[in-house]
Amino acid sequence: MLAVGIVSEVFGPHGQGLPGFDFALCAERPGPVPTDIGVPLAIEHGLDRLASADLVIALPGADFRTPPGPAVLEALVSAYGGGSVLAAHCVGTFALAEAGLLDGLRATTHWRFAELLAHRHPDVAVEADALYIDEGRIVTGAGAAAGFDLCLHLLRREHGAAMANGVARDMVLPSHRDGGQAQYLAAPVPEDCRDERLSEVLAWARDHLHEPLPVTELARRAMMSKRSFARRFTAATGTTPHAWLRNLRLSSAEELLESTDLPVEEIARRVGYGSAAVLREQFVRRRGVPPRSYRRSFTSTP
Repeated sequence: MLAVGIVSEVFGPHGQGLPGFDFALCAERPGPVPTDIGVPLAIEHGLDRLASADLVIALPGADFRTPPGPAVLEALVSAYGGGSVLAAHCVGTFALAEAGLLDGLRATTHWRFAELLAHRHPDVAVEADALYIDEGRIVTGAGAAAGFDLCLHLLRREHGAAMANGVARDMVLPSHRDGGQAQYLAAPVPEDCRDERLSEVLAWARDHLHEPLPVTELARRAMMSKRSFARRFTAATGTTPHAWLRNLRLSSAEELLESTDLPVEEIARRVGYGSAAVLREQFVRRRGVPPRSYRRSFTSTP
């Protein structure tokens, strides 16, 4: 039920100015479907609905250890062959693997069942710690609340950072967690950091993104040694200060590219890169395209 709630919340109706999607829940046999909390879901659509979907997300179920029936596997393969993007949340990954769609690809699932997935499907490169893994038209995500990260990543990838951030704000969620972050953290995201001193430093860093922000300065503001700061930061956020700053700079650059007509040189300055060339290098390495191409992708259509 949690997984259904997550995808319906991200791709369902939102506040004014935010997108709405043609969202449907499908099952092999339409009708009442039991859930883990005892409340059945009334599913209106069968597998034929997948043929017209731009995005198909396989959700977790208690019987994931039993392979889906031939009709489900055929529908998934057919949807992929028809051009759909296929994603899986948590142990929904097992369905994509059983359909042969993950062979030769990297994938993730709930960390508790990663070993089982790897054992059953040796042709799949299982990465147990990742929040989500993007392999183009196949995207897999970790368990439980990481479904939000998966869905927001898909939204960000297809419709841009501004839209994904708007939906995240509507749901009172952090806008972005990098897919390489660990699944199980003491405090999952910097925005909700439970360490008061770290939280204040992170807020200050966001407001001073145009500055160099070396770790020594962040540690000084937290009144810690550099080593202690790095250790507590990683324990609280699941990533290093350097990686967190890099992701923050790139996410801020994305929003400015989408929502303003500022020159790339000015955007680079505002997010803390020394030149447009440095921003371009980081953008291509982490996002796969140069900043100007990214801007064209998300401003060419209303």
